[in-house]
Amino acid sequence: MIKIGREAAPDFSCNAVIGGNIKRVTLQDFEGSYKLIFFYPLNFTFVCPTELHALQEYYEEFKKRGVEVLAVSTDSVYSHLAWLDQPKSKGGICGITYPLLGDTSRQMVYDYGVMTEEGFALRGTFLLDKNNVVQYAAINNLPLGRNIAELVRLVDALQHVEKNGEVCPANWNQGQEAMKATQGSLETYFLIKSLGGQR
Repeated sequence: MIKIGREAAPDFSCNAVIGGNIKRVTLQDFEGSYKLIFFYPLNFTFVCPTELHALQEYYEEFKKRGVEVLAVSTDSVYSHLAWLDQPKSKGGICGITYPLLGDTSRQMVYDYGVMTEEGFALRGTFLLDKNNVVQYAAINNLPLGRNIAELVRLVDALQHVEKNGEVCPANWNQGQEAMKATQGSLETYFLIKSLGGQR
């Protein structure tokens, strides 16, 4: 199992569609960036295109924060290309510009613990820091689509923690005050909340 915050995420080597081209990629190819590894079950399905288009809507926000988005399924890169040719109005993913990885060996879905009994991926989401240490992981069952805005918020929280050495309380958003990991800071936080503050 992946140990959150304690060790580097599993490496991988697989084909990907990047900018309309097929390229072999590894985790090291994205060195120096944060990584959002976004597993989804299958191409040409139903919840998946809604997630991938929502991810595209926020792609610039991730890029501004130095995050490389990597979407992964067990489909081949040729299946990815075919789905990219299908318009959104027909359930396709035309317009998606971030890398689509084809984990046909199923090594990634196995290593990241998201493989179903049928051999495809659950909706696993992994946020890696610049050292490839997993800082956030979540796995949704197949019918449950993800909230992409929440993933942006988590990136903001991670980067705030790294920069300021603070902790981010529940519902924290960029621009709000965070806390020190002390009893006094916690008590101040609850006091300000009780007085109607935005902290």
